[in-house]
Amino acid sequence: MSNPLKSTAVVVAHPDDEILWLSGVVSSTDRIVFCFGDQFERPKSSAARRQVVQALPLPGLVDLKLPESGAGFSADLANPKLTPCGIDITDAAGRLRYEANYTALVGALRERLAGYRDVYTHNPWGEYGHAEHIQVYRAVAALQAELGYTIWFSNYVSPVSLPLARQIGNQPCWTQRREMASDRALAYRLKRIYQRHGAWTWSRFHRWPATETLYAQPLADSAETRHLLAQEWLLDTAKLRWWRPWRAALRRLD
Repeated sequence: MSNPLKSTAVVVAHPDDEILWLSGVVSSTDRIVFCFGDQFERPKSSAARRQVVQALPLPGLVDLKLPESGAGFSADLANPKLTPCGIDITDAAGRLRYEANYTALVGALRERLAGYRDVYTHNPWGEYGHAEHIQVYRAVAALQAELGYTIWFSNYVSPVSLPLARQIGNQPCWTQRREMASDRALAYRLKRIYQRHGAWTWSRFHRWPATETLYAQPLADSAETRHLLAQEWLLDTAKLRWWRPWRAALRRLD
């Protein structure tokens, strides 16, 4: 039986995003791409991130090392406005850095994603609404027609990103749904590596669900029927904590 994940790539904004949002894919993929390296005006955290990348036992790891824009939480997610570069950034200086990063990102990913059949990346609303997650999705999507791959994204959301998820979910945007078991053993192993280097950026109480749902976006000219995300079950990041049963984290997108 052939490996269904042969010729796949995982593309994420930051180190630790790969195991937080795509844990079930990480051990089987051919390539993992980290887009952003040094954190904006945080030299100590940037040094820790550089060190942990060297220590990670990840397949085909590519670190683009683009500097973060510092605009990750500078979008109005209550009234979100998508742009060609990602999402509208309210801080003028941050917007300039964010837009420059988009151009650099598309150029860097063009070479790294050539020849891949499936690319797993952030969902269009950036899981919990991180502007750089949204930007990475938009860059991957911008190259899809040229490079010919299918995009896959997961079903994580947060209360903050719900308005954008609803906006996107009310348009036909996926053709296939795949349930995948989370790789909890690998997730906790990588989490410990990140923590040892002081580079874990998420809650230490995070609990991985038993399964993640992945959605496919084929090429625009695909004859496959596209569906709405409305009424799909999403995983609420705010409720994925070790003291809560994971089923409580499921919320239906209205």
